[in-house]
Amino acid sequence: MIPEPGVVPSALAEPTVRVRGRWTAAVVLANVGVFAAWLGPIQVLLAKQSEAVAPGNKEFVFGLVTGVGAAVSVVANPAFGAISDRTGSRFGRRVPWVVAGAVGGAIGLGILSGARVIALMLIGWCLMQLFGNALLAAATAVIPDRVPVAQRGVVGGWVAISQVLGALVGTALAAAFNSYTLGYLACAAFLLLSVVPYLLRSHDQPLLERPAFVLRDFLTSFWISPRRYPDFGWAWLTRFLFNVGNALGTLYLFYYLQDKVGVADPDTGVLILTAIYSVCVLTTAISFGRWSDRAARRKVFVTASGWVMAAAGVILAFWPTWPGAITGAIVLGAGFGVYLSVDFALLTEVLPNARDRAKDLGVINIANSLPQVLAPVIAAPIVKHLGGYPVLYLLAAVVTLLAGVLVTRVRSVA
Repeated sequence: MIPEPGVVPSALAEPTVRVRGRWTAAVVLANVGVFAAWLGPIQVLLAKQSEAVAPGNKEFVFGLVTGVGAAVSVVANPAFGAISDRTGSRFGRRVPWVVAGAVGGAIGLGILSGARVIALMLIGWCLMQLFGNALLAAATAVIPDRVPVAQRGVVGGWVAISQVLGALVGTALAAAFNSYTLGYLACAAFLLLSVVPYLLRSHDQPLLERPAFVLRDFLTSFWISPRRYPDFGWAWLTRFLFNVGNALGTLYLFYYLQDKVGVADPDTGVLILTAIYSVCVLTTAISFGRWSDRAARRKVFVTASGWVMAAAGVILAFWPTWPGAITGAIVLGAGFGVYLSVDFALLTEVLPNARDRAKDLGVINIANSLPQVLAPVIAAPIVKHLGGYPVLYLLAAVVTLLAGVLVTRVRSVA
């Protein structure tokens, strides 16, 4: 059915009806599943596996696998976003890619569970990144698809904490088993189960008129001119810098606890810190997301979160003890919770057009993925040769502070 001239297809219309709690919970759970499947391996399993595969060169192997996987993510997220924007399935634009992402990601984790050489680690992790980003691109786009602007702060807060809840669940699953093989399989099972409620409650609107596919137009659409859309450009840059700072601060947490703090059981240490961090993120994400909705302001909250997160970097740099790590987790969680909820709401308000929501959010998600490529390149030489963890965490603090300042350049959002 072709819509009448001047009528916006329902899949592309700006949403006005508030979403229900059950729908939000289903979206959050799907996001928790994919982040658990990513962050359980990143925070524990890949580190342990790298040490088993190459005990004398664990930092290099860990950085290689995570860096190559993140490079796949840089391409996969916007590509699958653009494909989902054009998907004409009767189940809607997003549902097919949620299913494909969960199944493909579970296969990648299954390969990792049996990997005893670097090549298989790379194959398994790249598959997890490829299909996980297909799922994430679709699950992220449903927010501007379905949630009115006035509700995006609080819904964005819930969706934002899915990253932290995913880290907590993934770390718990990874730490629950002595064998990283079983840890990977547990993450795969949780990923598959996590998407079921969303598939039952998606109410995903089918695209009534699919745009014609022209390869050149498809490829050039990934470039969003900062001159034509300056607010989108500044929003992208600030998210990129926030994620560089966060990646520098968290990527080597396992080794920081093991080698610098001297924690006897770094698996449990990472789990405890992740739990503390998660509680703080949960507390601030929901409360400040709702506050930003009521105040109709976003930038002041994002700037403040940059200052708080920078303070956490300073704590970790100069207080490398277990109490210092706990304090750093509390401060970082408090700041990151505010950032995640409010910045996501801000981003949905600077998207260029409704037809390309998933693709444009995919371009934004490059700012999440690219730092994971750069962080190992930057962090590994700093940890081994250029001052160690104090320099690493001070650099993370400076980058995060700069991101909080630059968000003020976004003009169309208060």
